[in-house]
Amino acid sequence: MAEDMGARRQAVAAPGASGDGREPAGADTGAAGGGGPTLVAAWGRLNETLRKGELGLALGVIAILVVLILPMPPWLLDIMLAFSLTLSTLVLMTVIYVRRSMEFNSFPMVLLIATLLRLALNLASTRLILANGHEGTDAAGQVIEAFGGFIMGGNFVIGVIVFAILVLVNFMVITKGATRIAEVSARFTLDAMPGKQMAIDADLSTGLIDEAEAKARREDMQKEADFFGAMDGASKFVRGDAIAGILITVINIVGGMIIGMVQGGLSFGEAAEVYTRLTVGDGLITQIPALIVSVAAGIMVAKGGLKNSAESTLVEQFSAYPRALGMSAGLALALALLPGTPFLPFVLLAAGAGTASFLLDRKARDTARVAAESTAAEPIAPVAEEPISTALRIDLVRLELGYGLLSLINGGTSTRLTDQIKALRRALAMEMGFVMPSVRIQDNMQLGANAYVLFVKEVEAGRGDLRPAMLLVMDPRGEDITLPGEKTTEPTFGLPAVWCDPANREEAMFRGYTVVDPPTVITTHLTELVKDHMADLLSFAETQKLLDELDKEHQKLVADLIPGQISLNGVQRVLQNLLAERISIRDLPTILEGISEATASTRNILLITEHVRTRLARQLCDANSSPDGVVALVTLSAQWEQAFAQALAGQGEERQLSMPPSQLQDFIMTVRQTFERFAMQGEAPVLLTSPGVRPYVRSIIERFRPSTVVMSQNEIHAKARIKTLGQI
Repeated sequence: MAEDMGARRQAVAAPGASGDGREPAGADTGAAGGGGPTLVAAWGRLNETLRKGELGLALGVIAILVVLILPMPPWLLDIMLAFSLTLSTLVLMTVIYVRRSMEFNSFPMVLLIATLLRLALNLASTRLILANGHEGTDAAGQVIEAFGGFIMGGNFVIGVIVFAILVLVNFMVITKGATRIAEVSARFTLDAMPGKQMAIDADLSTGLIDEAEAKARREDMQKEADFFGAMDGASKFVRGDAIAGILITVINIVGGMIIGMVQGGLSFGEAAEVYTRLTVGDGLITQIPALIVSVAAGIMVAKGGLKNSAESTLVEQFSAYPRALGMSAGLALALALLPGTPFLPFVLLAAGAGTASFLLDRKARDTARVAAESTAAEPIAPVAEEPISTALRIDLVRLELGYGLLSLINGGTSTRLTDQIKALRRALAMEMGFVMPSVRIQDNMQLGANAYVLFVKEVEAGRGDLRPAMLLVMDPRGEDITLPGEKTTEPTFGLPAVWCDPANREEAMFRGYTVVDPPTVITTHLTELVKDHMADLLSFAETQKLLDELDKEHQKLVADLIPGQISLNGVQRVLQNLLAERISIRDLPTILEGISEATASTRNILLITEHVRTRLARQLCDANSSPDGVVALVTLSAQWEQAFAQALAGQGEERQLSMPPSQLQDFIMTVRQTFERFAMQGEAPVLLTSPGVRPYVRSIIERFRPSTVVMSQNEIHAKARIKTLGQI
């Protein structure tokens, strides 16, 4: 007992942390006070949750499910029916005033809840009609009684016919049309998603948008697809609701009359009048909201590409053509003058439409006159003189087109030239690690109509002549092309080709020819020219940008390397040497590691580049291997190795090649003959040399066979599969 009392004393003293047993400020004393503060806090949390609306929807759905199970008094049914009618009107007005469908993307869920609510009220009213219908026309509430009496006008046949027409209009016209529009919209939205995604990626790669905007566009595209897909399914609820309304009406009338005559003691006439009035009133008060929601669904899916609300769009577009109103007024006036037709209605319509046409036409004329006067009155602003510094700027890459080729960039075809150039920039970045500069495209009236010229740093690098409405056909086997057309020469590689009519595309492909359209011809030419001049296009600023965009874990390597071991200009020159031989610099961390290793023993850029190439041996072998993974080699003989070694003049790192011209000419002839022989056999081998003479051999070969790859023995990866074809 003493231990228990001591434990209680310790427990009381602990909260105060002072040993005097006092409770800290704000301590919960609910245990002693009967739970009052705890209940107040719980009520506060519940009230806050309700204010946020987190439980409103859940409680509403639960209430609808309760209505499906439990009976409802007539006064509560009146309130719920009025709420259903008001909700449907609110949905319709919201749909009319929203600017875009995506502003009300919760519409499918609202449609489902509204349909479920109407069905629950149908069931509740059916229960009251069948249970209390023999007591009078107010058995199911005053709302149903009022609608039944107002529409029927004392004749239940009229009420049945009006109700049937409303149901048929909703089921056969509005709902069916809205469902079809939703199906087509969903299909075309899903089909267009890949194209929209490619357009977003192209804009992102060209810098037109940033990553945040691209992400927002992708989210909007996904939301649009989800919305139309949900609308396609939600439209089925409305059709089911219409069918259920018809069945419930039949059940109420037949079942009510049987119950009224058997259990209520009513005659056939009395039962027919009472239960028909109740059933028609019930059907009208539920089908009118259904009709309103169906119209809202049709408007929602029919908004399509509207940018403004439906009201403002209709007013703007109808008022844009006053002549249409004038023609309508003339037709109404002609109908008014026909014998036997009522004169007053058509005259009033003709007067209204004619007045509107006159006023709108005068307003349009006044607006045009004011615009013309303001344009004429505006003083001609002096042409601002551009700063002279703008004349110093040069276009790194520029494409000039003749006027006959402007359709390649302005046309609506699927292969626009601008789109292909955007894709080219992204492909070069992924393949070579080189960010191609933006291409400036402009027209040049001094060129031929179908001519184009490519400039690199304001110097002409290539030109060609196209046929915009034709296809260029080439034979990869080098044989003559037998298709009818205009013979020409392919501008990129100088191959014989023929401009053919697009109708011969299938025949050309069947014969194994290569078929390209004019935009692809320009893009291919541009690709080869950019690859040839990548070393010139890699500027100091671009090098700095490449280093700055490296991942965070590689920034320490950059900080240790620059400027302690090598300058940024030195790194630029190494990268330029690699790009000059079309070696990808995408693996920039490995290149920087190789530079760091080489700078420990030399400052010569040429030797540093050779060491970096050794570090990239695996990449080089993979880039020059055949489809079956074998690197074909042609080795340099010992005699030529010795000749190049003896021709190196100078000491240490400043050596230069000094070979007699006759001997140099013999080497060129031998290399050309050897590689042309292998080319005729379908082989594109690599010339293999010793590490010491590789750069000097390459400097000679690049002048007459720039596409020939020259590698040293150190650049052959240990796991590479090789095949020696011959020897120089």
